[in-house]
Amino acid sequence: MKRGPKETEEGARRMSRRAILLGTAQLGLVGILGARMGTLQVDQADEFRMLAEENRINIGLIPPARGLVYDSNGVVLADNEQHYTITMTREGAGDVDEVLARLNRIVPIAPEQLEKARTELKERSPFVPVTVAQRISWEDVARVTVNAPALPGVVAELGRSRIYPQGADMAHVVGYVGPVSDYDLSRIEDQDPLLQIPRFQIGKTMVENRLERELRGSAGTKRIEVNAAGRVMRELDRQEGTPGADVQLTVDARLQNYIQARLDGESAAAVVIDVTNGDIKGIGSAPTYDPNVFVRGISVALWDELNEREIETRLHRRPLAAKTVQGTYPPGSTFKMVTALAALEDGVVTADETVRCVGHSEVFDVRFHCWRRSGHGNMNLNESLKQSCDVYYYEISQRVGIDKIAAMGRKLGLGERHDLPMSAIRSGIMPDKEWKREARDEEWRVGDTVNASIGQGYVATSPLQLAVMTARIATGRAVKPRLVRSIDGVEQPSGAGESLGLNENNLRRIRRAMFDVSNNSRGTAYRARIAEERFKMAGKTGTSQVRAIARDENGNVITRNSDLPWEARDHALYVAFAPAENPKYAVAIVVEHGGGGSTAAAPIARDILLQAQYEGTPPLSAYPSAVRGQIAEQQRRLSPLIRDIQPGRTTEET
Repeated sequence: MKRGPKETEEGARRMSRRAILLGTAQLGLVGILGARMGTLQVDQADEFRMLAEENRINIGLIPPARGLVYDSNGVVLADNEQHYTITMTREGAGDVDEVLARLNRIVPIAPEQLEKARTELKERSPFVPVTVAQRISWEDVARVTVNAPALPGVVAELGRSRIYPQGADMAHVVGYVGPVSDYDLSRIEDQDPLLQIPRFQIGKTMVENRLERELRGSAGTKRIEVNAAGRVMRELDRQEGTPGADVQLTVDARLQNYIQARLDGESAAAVVIDVTNGDIKGIGSAPTYDPNVFVRGISVALWDELNEREIETRLHRRPLAAKTVQGTYPPGSTFKMVTALAALEDGVVTADETVRCVGHSEVFDVRFHCWRRSGHGNMNLNESLKQSCDVYYYEISQRVGIDKIAAMGRKLGLGERHDLPMSAIRSGIMPDKEWKREARDEEWRVGDTVNASIGQGYVATSPLQLAVMTARIATGRAVKPRLVRSIDGVEQPSGAGESLGLNENNLRRIRRAMFDVSNNSRGTAYRARIAEERFKMAGKTGTSQVRAIARDENGNVITRNSDLPWEARDHALYVAFAPAENPKYAVAIVVEHGGGGSTAAAPIARDILLQAQYEGTPPLSAYPSAVRGQIAEQQRRLSPLIRDIQPGRTTEET
């Protein structure tokens, strides 16, 4: 139907009004949007730019679980325990001092701990979390979580820390861990980013230190979204790291526990080696310390106590030192086997040839005394070792010469830094003519040879070296000490060693003489013998001087150790292997300033060898009848120190 002119005009007017209204509304909306955009882009541009930049994705490191350390039977020696920590990031906190003050009101923190955290927060990257408090309770975790809005940048989380279930028994073997220090960073070559995490724990001494890279593992990563206020919004993804390798040592925790108990009260060292494969079954040093106190943060007072001299005795027994590898001592008469073997191998003396001992020997108008001033009479090889005659060795050493004696000493493991994962291992001194020219800028003298022949003068050995020497004499092989059995299940090379190439007849003569030292009534260690036939030991006593001739206030020579101050007394030594007929273990004992080797060191060696062979407390019948009452009392005294150690035990016995 055709519309009229009036209707067409009216429709046009209506459309114009609608268009005007719609256009006005659109212009108003555009104006409002434009005004808002102007405000955002101009007036609030800086604020929103900051918010956009600070709302980011952070990548954090996830510390791996440190590898565990076990003994030869699967007993845990170094474990990881879980605990709660409070950490803070400077970027998230904003006003660090204010947030720390709030946190301290919620969870009381020691002033020195707060100051330490404040310093680290200033020094570290704003993204790096800094530990403010460790080993907090679950109640404290709950308080922090509830008050999270008032504690920006603060997180309570689950962490791990090292624990040593066997305590002081293994301190000088396993060592301990501690937070990474600036000194550590300055000397560690690897650039592992884990080392930059404040208070990340690394090995400081012994196995923990020497096998640090294997035990540490590698870090994992996590990506987290953080808002402008530093609040963690969500974890986007996580990739766990690789745990550190588990390490199994050769030591027997039960034998080690007995060694430390037996050495209690002494300043001494003991090493036990399985001669069939070189495995170190026990390696104890006394006094010792609890490594757990270093992990948790040792106090200044305790550190001073461990380092300072003992006031009442004016001694320094060095509890932090592993005397087994870090201490070197004149070996005294335990060295006589070296001199004897050198002379036998060189053919300058026979086993039956005798040397007359009148109590001294004259060398270029210098008199060298035997320990028995009245003399021993005619001495052959067996008698000289059995009765420890010095004059015999004065004489034969001049025939063979120091260079061949030193060569034999090195063949038997002396003067060598044995490769073990322990700290500050010393090589000792196996002197010869060249050594003296280089070290002293002097020529070697005959008197030096005479002194060296009985393990005095320049000769210096560690207990570990003496145990290796004894193992090599017992087997005729180049036994190498081994402390690590496996790493992550991979067996480490055996230390059984190849033949030394020594004449077996000469070795048999030395072994027979050592047997007589312990089992012949005229032997110097007869009183410390083993009565059980199948476990009898063969050994050698030693007493080494640490001083020049001492005199009292009247000028008289002091001859008795008991009359001297402790630090001036002779060291007591004893080396042995057992069973004598089919050797399994070799042992070396050094008792610092203990006096005579036969009275101070030999009984300890006997007790340790019996403990090793019986794999526990031996019956009284294994001891000579004359000392069984004394041994029974000793076992009662040691009983509180002997712990029931079972494989898999992860907490220290109390």
